[in-house]
Amino acid sequence: MKTIILLLLAFSTIYANYQELLFNGNCVTCHRTDNLNKSAPTIMEIQNRYKEAFPNKNDFISYMSIWVYKPNEKTSIMQDAIDIYKLMPELAYDMETLKEISSYIYENDFAKK
Repeated sequence: MKTIILLLLAFSTIYANYQELLFNGNCVTCHRTDNLNKSAPTIMEIQNRYKEAFPNKNDFISYMSIWVYKPNEKTSIMQDAIDIYKLMPELAYDMETLKEISSYIYENDFAKK
């Protein structure tokens, strides 16, 4: 029983690190984790806006991943950011990767970092 619990803990740690790796490798260049937003809104701004619109985690993940998969000005919930930074380009990520990143964004407390 101890072995199963340890394996589950190890897997959850590796999985969390995988999501963080995906985020840091793909998003943080434009969507910074500090308040020095130069080319796009900070991830905290995005997280706050999406959580206001979609407090349910599954809804948050679904909308964000679909929108990032094919950014569209008409379906954006951050029109003010598009006015400032322009529309996010298509990045050609697969949907599963976008769901992992969206889940990480929903769950993470970027203010503590």
